Amino acid sequence: MKKASLLLLVTVCSIGCGYSSSGKGTVAPGAPTITQLMPNTMAAGGGAFTLTVMGSNFVNGATVYWDSTTRTTTFGSSTQVTAAITAADIATASTILVYVKNPGGTGIYMNQGGQSSSSVDFTVTP
Repeated sequence: MKKASLLLLVTVCSIGCGYSSSGKGTVAPGAPTITQLMPNTMAAGGGAFTLTVMGSNFVNGATVYWDSTTRTTTFGSSTQVTAAITAADIATASTILVYVKNPGGTGIYMNQGGQSSSSVDFTVTP
């Protein structure tokens, strides 16, 4: 009889012991998609500018990454975010990978990491 009681207790706890389905938190949004960068090219040595990223599934808190480094990002809508790009970011000719990452889950969903879009090339011309 002790084995059956122990098995029942383990089963009940694995189903939800201490957790509530109505707990507080937000589920991590799905991955965003980039369809266009505006502009998508600049001349090396140019000044700072605002990069507009067009796409879908952007959420408030999404972050633009410029060559794997975050940039100050402003949420416009589910289809547009903008990022502040400095003159130092385009000082030399290169191809920069740009992507957007949505925030992860919060509260009881905090183990859900944010999802990223595929990378899109931004060209800094000589």
